[in-house]
Amino acid sequence: MVEPVPVELDPPDLAPYAAGNSGIPYVMSFRAAAPGPHVALNALMHGNEICGAIALDRLLSDRVRPVRGTLTFVFCNVEAYRGFDRTNPTASRYVDEDMNRLWDNGTLKGKRNSVELARARTLRPVFESVDQLLDLHSMQYGSAPLILAGLVDKSVALARRIRSPEIIMCDRGHDAGPRLRDYGAFADPASPKTALLVECGQHWEKTTADVAMATSHRFLAACGVLAPDKCKTILDFAAPPQRVLDVTEAVTVTSDNFRFTVPYRGLEVIPKAGTEIARDGGRAVVTPYDDCVLIMPSLRLARGQTAVRLGRYTG
Repeated sequence: MVEPVPVELDPPDLAPYAAGNSGIPYVMSFRAAAPGPHVALNALMHGNEICGAIALDRLLSDRVRPVRGTLTFVFCNVEAYRGFDRTNPTASRYVDEDMNRLWDNGTLKGKRNSVELARARTLRPVFESVDQLLDLHSMQYGSAPLILAGLVDKSVALARRIRSPEIIMCDRGHDAGPRLRDYGAFADPASPKTALLVECGQHWEKTTADVAMATSHRFLAACGVLAPDKCKTILDFAAPPQRVLDVTEAVTVTSDNFRFTVPYRGLEVIPKAGTEIARDGGRAVVTPYDDCVLIMPSLRLARGQTAVRLGRYTG
């Protein structure tokens, strides 16, 4: 039995951003006089992950503007966020389906419809115009923050310029569908366009919003859209050396009776290969190698969903 986590964060009022300022609701975009990249911060891919909304609301309230290029703030799945309830905070993850499994042209151009697909189709031209994107998320368990760089070297390079969080996770994504981080040019090694996803901590802990805010500042500084003196101040802030965590496989639930052997929280290192970590129906799920790291074990153990990722530290 998983103990409920207190909701320490207050969801911000997004009414001031409802109309947007460029023709799309809940999208705020600002262009500097000097040319430069189009940089974007995205929050609320999942309606119950409110740390990103808090960070964007603070940045907008502080009137953070680019000194070059374009800076865009996106509040993504606002329909799900409207249903956020402190007494049942997990229920507002999405309305119809997980919005972060829809980001491929076949799905976006297909005939299927849902609340999340409609919003993704509306936001698609925004994200296609972005050069550098940070997608702000949070996690079910309170493990260390992670920055998810995918499988392209350019994303790892951007994560290293940000210098935080400490762990850079390299993975291919979910079998259930592609994430925004991997959409189109973001995952193309030949394109300079780059996207990162950051898991800032447990969904509703106060420190998670602090991580979202700090990582957003560091991202904007690394992209060079802030004033040079502010960039230097932010990026000179001490941070521990980063480590790369390569995900070798994702364990996908194949039965209606998946159970972990113990209540893993994430980033546990299992010393011996062949250690049983779960049962999927009648099948044992075991670690494939020594010093196997368990990454983001899920509470959503439905058939076809990712139960946990397995990886190893490489640097």
